Amino acid sequence: MKAPGWLLPAWALVLGLALGGWLAWTWQANVYGKALAEQAEAYSTDREQAATALINWQETQQEARRALEDSLLVNDETHYKELRDEQAKQARLHDRLATADVRLSVLLNTTASGGGGGVSATAGTRGVVHGAARAELDPAVAQRIVAITGDGDQGLIALAACQDYVRRVTASK
Repeated sequence: MKAPGWLLPAWALVLGLALGGWLAWTWQANVYGKALAEQAEAYSTDREQAATALINWQETQQEARRALEDSLLVNDETHYKELRDEQAKQARLHDRLATADVRLSVLLNTTASGGGGGVSATAGTRGVVHGAARAELDPAVAQRIVAITGDGDQGLIALAACQDYVRRVTASK
């Protein structure tokens, strides 16, 4: 049996098409594989650069925050020491008023009332104050006045601490 004359060229054509298709498919896969690898490498490089920049930024921010926290800690310690010193000074004054080591007095306006109000305008033999007429305050009243001024001093120290804190925080931004 003889094969017809067209069968061999048909097989050769089919085999050629199959081989050409396989070669084209392999070549295209290789080219696309390289393109995808280059794209993945570029993306990876971009991500690494972005991550490095972010890490550097975070380190900078953390250093700035640590510096601000250290500065605020020193500031708080300073203001706390000022407050403690003022409280100790107020307590000493309060104790001295209680033991009558110190007495508070006020100036009297002798011209407004038309006279001394029973208090002489000249210094007596017991006093060392010369000039305007003075009246001594009751020790309990003097202690209340010292307590009020002490509270005011503490408030001013706390206000100064708050203002300094706000200045430092807003200056760091």
